[in-house]
Amino acid sequence: MDWIEITSIEEWNEVLSKSSERGQVILKHSTTCPVSANALQEYEQYLKDTPNEKLDYVMIKVIESRPVSNQIAEDLNVKHESPQIIYVKDRAKYWTASHWSVTKAHMTAVLD
Repeated sequence: MDWIEITSIEEWNEVLSKSSERGQVILKHSTTCPVSANALQEYEQYLKDTPNEKLDYVMIKVIESRPVSNQIAEDLNVKHESPQIIYVKDRAKYWTASHWSVTKAHMTAVLD
């Protein structure tokens, strides 16, 4: 299973709107941060094994797509952190974790 990268506010609005029908898992990733590189590896490892197929998986690069990242923080009322994983359902934050808490084990426990 793969994630898609979003880069525009329009794409984010689409993800947010889809969360009414299907859970959306968003990874906020910083391309310059080693902790974030680790989180991305954990995210990809989770998706390689047996991810919850009832969810959609999204990634946003926070430096390259700053306005989108800020909009996500605002819409979900979640303080921006990076790396950060946010599980969105029914247009609201259901669960979030950041920094070293973004692990395959943590995702498995919450998402499966």
